[in-house]
Amino acid sequence: MSSSLASVVAVPARLESSRLPNKVLADIGGQPMLQRVLEGCARAATPQAVVLCTDSDQLADLARGWGFQALLTSPACESGSERIASVAADLIALGGRNADATLIINVQGDQPFIDPAVIDAMSAEFGRRTPTPEVLTPVYRMGADKVHNPNVVKTLLAADGRALYFSRSAVPHVRGVDPDLWHQHASYWGHVGIYGYRADVLQRWDALPHSPLEHTEKLEQLRLIEAGIGIGTYSVEDESLSVDTAEQLEQARAIAASQA
Repeated sequence: MSSSLASVVAVPARLESSRLPNKVLADIGGQPMLQRVLEGCARAATPQAVVLCTDSDQLADLARGWGFQALLTSPACESGSERIASVAADLIALGGRNADATLIINVQGDQPFIDPAVIDAMSAEFGRRTPTPEVLTPVYRMGADKVHNPNVVKTLLAADGRALYFSRSAVPHVRGVDPDLWHQHASYWGHVGIYGYRADVLQRWDALPHSPLEHTEKLEQLRLIEAGIGIGTYSVEDESLSVDTAEQLEQARAIAASQA
């Protein structure tokens, strides 16, 4: 990463998940999911710190017991990015640089197999691009089995790699073709739910206009798209499993068992 940039990993987490309550404390291979996420992030080489951002005293105490810093946030935060934005000043201070020279990497608390190489790749992408991007996120080539799964977020890309849109639906729509065959006619990109923010973008979060698209799709990154903030992408080999459903939790436990 460019010596002009500092990076901090921020992991937003809460207990009151609507689809799978208390999921971040679910046991996966003998460890709470959140502990797996924090320790995976800590294996990345580039960040100055890995910090839990939460509205839960219980989660904050657990994180500190595992050796991580924790920042308390308001329970009113509507998304992980909003939660991180609410403590952006503290995260910038941990990086030791100005806001426009600080990269804050948002890793969701429900990604128990986060690859530290993806975090380091995020830092490298920010360091090599001029001007420094406002926001970057990784994407991966999606297999046919995921194209129509609403639990898997799709990314529509421009020719230069900018994200044009994110959706739970299959985009693009292939007109006049059986949906089961769409993958034969268009490239589909899945979104890995990690965001790299230049910290000054997060400082402006509360000033961004209301986003009907964000509330319709329940995807926080659409607030940025709708406000005209560009989101760059970079390609990674595989998705990182996000646990949003009971079925995905069982899948995560099976993966952990196979790795034991």
